Amino acid sequence: MSNLTTRIIIAGPRGKMGKEAVQLVHETKDFHLAAAVDSKNNGKKIKELSGMPDEDAVIYDDMETCLEETEADVLIDLTTPAAGKEHLELALDHHVRPVVGTTGFTPEDITRLRQKAEEKEIGAIIAPNFAVGAVLMMKFSQMAAKYFPDVEIIEMHHDHKLDAPSGTAAKTAALINEVRPHKSQGHPEEQEELDGARGAEVDGLRVHSVRLPGLVAHQEVMFGGSGQMLTIRHDSLNRQSFMPGVKLAVETVWNIKTLVYGLENIME
Repeated sequence: MSNLTTRIIIAGPRGKMGKEAVQLVHETKDFHLAAAVDSKNNGKKIKELSGMPDEDAVIYDDMETCLEETEADVLIDLTTPAAGKEHLELALDHHVRPVVGTTGFTPEDITRLRQKAEEKEIGAIIAPNFAVGAVLMMKFSQMAAKYFPDVEIIEMHHDHKLDAPSGTAAKTAALINEVRPHKSQGHPEEQEELDGARGAEVDGLRVHSVRLPGLVAHQEVMFGGSGQMLTIRHDSLNRQSFMPGVKLAVETVWNIKTLVYGLENIME
């Protein structure tokens, strides 16, 4: 193994994103799968699991034990919001650079974890969405919001997604509201005949969540103006669409000594 090899732990290798990440590490020169963390299969090797590549990485059912027993540089965590928070903190404690693809981090969480990363002088990246196209969709939406203050976000995901709205929708709303003056949309006297019909409200703009089988990850940002509409849309058709962003994050996390929230902050 060369000195340039990045030794990686993957948390959640059996998930749909996790399987793609295992394949990414297996196929990428200078990436090495050091271990995996999974709620099942403790003590087995990755190659013993159905559909996995020929990798000898050992599976642990406990993150702390894995970090104590494994020489690793980076943790890729693609689990759940609760586990992702815990794993990120444990990785920092063990001087392993976390790249986390789960949502659910509050602004207070991010501030605290950023301070911890800076104290440890190592990088950490949290990305609500690893799809490069989705990040561009967010950036373009922020540009448009300066000129179109009337905006609604419709995010559409598979029916196994746990959080609503998605981290991408929440991030998009936050980016838009950095440049958009507060404005309550719709008729000032409108009434919801069914609770939630107008979606969630974020500083005046509306966010709608759709959950259906057959969807992967999709988002429309609709802007309305006098006599015109602008719609910015991104579609992830499969989970391979997220892997270039994961690779970029793993390569970038070496070069920072703070916590970065959002892939847009590491894209040129």
